[in-house]
Amino acid sequence: MSVTAPTDVLPDPPAPAEPGSSLEEFGYRQELHRSLGRYASFAAGFSFISVLTTVFQFFAVGYTFGGPVFFWAWPAVLAGQLLVAACFAELAARYPISGAIYQWSSRLSTPAFGWFAGWIMVIGQIVVVAAAALALQMVMPPIWSGFQLVGGDPAPLSPTGATNAALLGTVLLVLTTLVNVVDNRVMSVINRVGVTAEIIGAVLIVVLLLTHSDRTPSVTFHTGGAGTGVFGALLVGSFTAAYVMIGFDSAGEMSEETRDPRRTAPRTILSALGAAGLLGGLLVLGGLLAAPSLTDGRLAVDGMSYVVTSSLGDGVGRVLLADVVVAIAVATLAVQTAACRMLFSMARDGRLPCSGLLSKVNPRTGMPTAPALVVGVLAVVLLLLNFASPDAFLAIGTTCIVMLYLAYSMVTGPLLVRRLRGGFAARTEAVDETGKPLFSLGRWGVPINAVALLYGLFMTVNLAWPRAAVYDPAGGHWYFQWFTVLFLSATVLMGAAYRTYRSRSVSLPDSP
Repeated sequence: MSVTAPTDVLPDPPAPAEPGSSLEEFGYRQELHRSLGRYASFAAGFSFISVLTTVFQFFAVGYTFGGPVFFWAWPAVLAGQLLVAACFAELAARYPISGAIYQWSSRLSTPAFGWFAGWIMVIGQIVVVAAAALALQMVMPPIWSGFQLVGGDPAPLSPTGATNAALLGTVLLVLTTLVNVVDNRVMSVINRVGVTAEIIGAVLIVVLLLTHSDRTPSVTFHTGGAGTGVFGALLVGSFTAAYVMIGFDSAGEMSEETRDPRRTAPRTILSALGAAGLLGGLLVLGGLLAAPSLTDGRLAVDGMSYVVTSSLGDGVGRVLLADVVVAIAVATLAVQTAACRMLFSMARDGRLPCSGLLSKVNPRTGMPTAPALVVGVLAVVLLLLNFASPDAFLAIGTTCIVMLYLAYSMVTGPLLVRRLRGGFAARTEAVDETGKPLFSLGRWGVPINAVALLYGLFMTVNLAWPRAAVYDPAGGHWYFQWFTVLFLSATVLMGAAYRTYRSRSVSLPDSP
């Protein structure tokens, strides 16, 4: 299907008469089932971020390379991501279409540039699916040693721990793939229940850790002997916060399945990030204050799982870790769902191999089945890297962050250019489904957009920088040190090769 990309942000109809009419102006028909309400939309963004999953997974990394001072990277990253989210909220109101990053970038710049943004984003999302599934290794063996199916050392960076992580992750991906095939209502119920359990669990963990503190917040001003200085510790320590606070755009990805998307998606994008940012920061702070020891080495290996079980006791600790398992499962499901919608959106425009199959929606379930299977299989293939080396864990985790940050910048960049050219001015006549003006940054649009772009580019370079001490601490594995750069380069080259092949065999559509 070919649709002409607008030359400007067009005024939207005051209130769609039919559920699918908001898609008609973009040249699409309603195929996905529009059944998600406000809380379900919030859950889509919050579960992708999943503070319990990501904090438990990457706390040890932040502490290892940053020491306690890595906490201060959290508010810095949150502030930067809120600026990006504000820009995305504007776009979600104007373009309530699945495949948000791809659609937004294509309509703000050129179809070719938007295609690469979507390509990088969907590959990054598939990597995130694999990375999220690996997080089970951080919490399941501490709950019960029987979950350590291979060997005796459950540490994620040990050979047996890495292998076991891949096995547990594969089982989880099979289950999430099945859910992504069954029905979007089933998926929504699981998502909402899981997010509710995660929020309750996160609040309980925060309260219990803060009431079991062994030290004062002043400890967050120490590097803990990281040896990189305060600035270096913050740069590397930002990995944890950067990994946590991605995926808030998922509310935009689910726009075609959301009721009143022009009004709902902008709010849930901001609220999901704000809630996750607040809870995650308190979790990190609570972990630092309640840890039995900051110097025995366990905090840098077992992370938050060690803090919870040691400070709160095995009984309470294991119950709370069980809640984390639920959060990890729901997060993996949410990320896989977002990747499916991106594949569906690009395939619907005939822009991917096997587009006819990938764009097919089951009329009974309202789910694109083929994308779910593709994402699930490719994520399992990525898990095989964990069998090869335990260093793959950090390489996979960092790679997905970099790719999403770059894709985000491929939206905020063209948006800033459009603003500076006067093509994205506030439109008072544009309204949402209730007749109220669309979300807009107004006169603050240019400065917020500019800082958001600079922040995104800076973090992309910071995260991708091939630090040997971070990515290849044991030495001898140069490919892990350069894994992020190599993987991103390969992704771009593969995309360029495919577009070249298609341009010679059959013309690509001129627009999304």
